[in-house]
Amino acid sequence: MGMSVTIETAAEQDGEQILKLQYLCFQSDAERYGDYRLEPLTQTLDGVRAEIADGHVLVARLGDEIVGSVRAVVDTDGTAAIGKLIVHPRMQRHGLGRRLLAAIETRLAERAPVTRYRLSTGHRSEVGLRLYRKVGYAPVATERVSRALSMVTLEKPVPAGTAGGGSAPADRGPLATTA
Repeated sequence: MGMSVTIETAAEQDGEQILKLQYLCFQSDAERYGDYRLEPLTQTLDGVRAEIADGHVLVARLGDEIVGSVRAVVDTDGTAAIGKLIVHPRMQRHGLGRRLLAAIETRLAERAPVTRYRLSTGHRSEVGLRLYRKVGYAPVATERVSRALSMVTLEKPVPAGTAGGGSAPADRGPLATTA
């Protein structure tokens, strides 16, 4: 019998595994844009640990291995900035990215006064752009970062009646338990 992938809140000790996975996952973007100085490739372990401590960070686990992650912070205006959605290459194209995105949206709506979700991706990241559009995100801006890279910002409103107020407990454990 195979193991199920679970999605849960990241702990400080997950930082090293998240950073290694992030480095692996962003290699293709670095190659695509000809830039190996992308922030996810230069971020430090202390930086990842700070994000775990200060924001909302979820991990997808297959047994003891972290095979996916996503992070978010909520601004004072209620905008939830979602970032660094990563899935191990061998686990891609099985819906795990979609599950992580849905889990972080749910987490944010339950725990913070969120009015909209916002994320950004490279203009040539076709798989990501397709996923985001399928789950309701729409492009709102494009910013040229370099000759080779423009970042597309996409937003999605929080459905009426689901905007949270931050009254949920600090940790509810696993958010999803099926593969």
